[in-house]
Amino acid sequence: MRRRNFIKRLGFAAGAPIAFHGVPLQILASHRNLQELAAQSSNDRVLIILQMHGGNDGLNTFIPLANYDEYYSRRANIALPYKSGLRTVIPLDSTIADSDQIGLHPDMQDFKEMYDRGKAAVFQGVSYENNNGSHFRGRDIWFMGGDADDYFSSGWIGRYLNQEYAPLSYPDDFPSADMLDPLALEMGNDVSLLFHQTGNIPTSISLGSGPSGLAALVENLEGFTDEGIDPRGTPPAFLNNSAYGKEMNWILGLEDKSEYYIKRLAAIYESASETKVTYPEYYPFNAPAGSRRNNLNGQLQLIARLLEGGIKTKVFLVKIGGFDTHADQSESYDSTMGAHGALLYHISSAMRAFDADLSQRGLAQRVLTMSMSEFGRRIHSNGSYGTDHGTGGPVMMFGAGVKPGVYGTNPDLSQNNVQMQFDYRQIYANVLNEWMGVEPQVITDHIFFRDFISGPAPDGSNYEPMDLIKETITSGSDFLRAKYKIDSLYPNPASNYTQANIVVNDYQAVTVELIDMQGKVVMRTVRNMSPGKHIVTFQLNNARPGIYFVKAKSQKLNDTKRLFIRK
Repeated sequence: MRRRNFIKRLGFAAGAPIAFHGVPLQILASHRNLQELAAQSSNDRVLIILQMHGGNDGLNTFIPLANYDEYYSRRANIALPYKSGLRTVIPLDSTIADSDQIGLHPDMQDFKEMYDRGKAAVFQGVSYENNNGSHFRGRDIWFMGGDADDYFSSGWIGRYLNQEYAPLSYPDDFPSADMLDPLALEMGNDVSLLFHQTGNIPTSISLGSGPSGLAALVENLEGFTDEGIDPRGTPPAFLNNSAYGKEMNWILGLEDKSEYYIKRLAAIYESASETKVTYPEYYPFNAPAGSRRNNLNGQLQLIARLLEGGIKTKVFLVKIGGFDTHADQSESYDSTMGAHGALLYHISSAMRAFDADLSQRGLAQRVLTMSMSEFGRRIHSNGSYGTDHGTGGPVMMFGAGVKPGVYGTNPDLSQNNVQMQFDYRQIYANVLNEWMGVEPQVITDHIFFRDFISGPAPDGSNYEPMDLIKETITSGSDFLRAKYKIDSLYPNPASNYTQANIVVNDYQAVTVELIDMQGKVVMRTVRNMSPGKHIVTFQLNNARPGIYFVKAKSQKLNDTKRLFIRK
């Protein structure tokens, strides 16, 4: 390939990405100081931002069970069934306050599994003041980290990266020996404001072949010699100080980086193993043909493999579109199926598979994923089995490090829009502080220009630290045991009977056994339990005095308590 054609294919002006292993990538690498930041970071944690493009309908994602009747009346043509039907709302957490009770869309069973295992959380009513429900403006605001009337030329991640080091010369000083990898990678064909820095342009290239093909292309590049100037294609010396010469050298510097990154990413990718986890590829129910395939899987599989290969990239942006559901959000004959259900299935199933993939690679404790969507939808549905642009909506968080739970409460359904409970920058600021280790003052002074962790809020109250991240990152088994357990045995000691008070947080067939000291099952019963508390009674009239054990077990429950029987 002639070098002139190679440069033409790079498409720097258009900001086109690398298509790496079938996934387009944007590379943010505008200064060596950014690379050094990753190399010198106080931790090896990774942040993934999951963009739900189009404005997600939060009320059919997390259904308000506490006021379900009002929910149904406001959107009867798309409302999801609760307690009746073959596919019904999945209650998320029976242990929280009644007013906060929410259910999941029936296609979010994998979210439920992750939540129960302590690896998922939801934040209700996330927005910003004066949200105008615009796609383009809304995305810019979420990406730049400003108010509705701000027009920053940089994004909050770009500022997070840039504030650590003073700008150095680009492209001459890049990359450095301390950091060989891009600090941030963006999936997709767009260049998002999220990674921009004031006065800097993110570097991006576009090549349409897999990792091995990319490396081979670089190795076989030919300098263009058709004009007899220079095999490398540099302008003649007398143009060095001209505007043309400087611009050409800048382009050639970007070209050098594209060659380097292609080789580097290919080497990292090839050094890691293929995934051994099955990522569900298709939505198993009825939906438009364009919604059935999961486009998130390839992005997450690529990240998992690059991380195992040793990439030091700190921030990734992955994308899934289709959430602009003005019409045909659900099937007219079954509100549980359709385009929106398929998208929610894709996210929850892909995130569960991604967590399993990371766990097998020994990386699960390093990665936190946070969703964002430019706005929510209106509380009432429209006549086209859809929802129109709204304001507030939910944010999801996934990973072994997140403190699971429901943050905030159900919205006031008498309104037209979901009201704001959290400014989106509260969540961002606390994630930067708790997960990435950024000092609060740095966040206030250089990233969001206001104290969203402990400063004054517009309504006269004070923001409070959100405590989103576990102090010790574990598998989440403690959270699971708190939701599925034998809460108590009463009476204990017992003589005639005892009652096992059992807590479950899902629909479970639970086996409850009375076991003697020799391990013999003396009594056994199987109960189908719904989320909540249940009492199982054992009559002990024929049991001999001594020490026994009551054991309860199901798919998620495995608990045992000691029982003393006396006569």
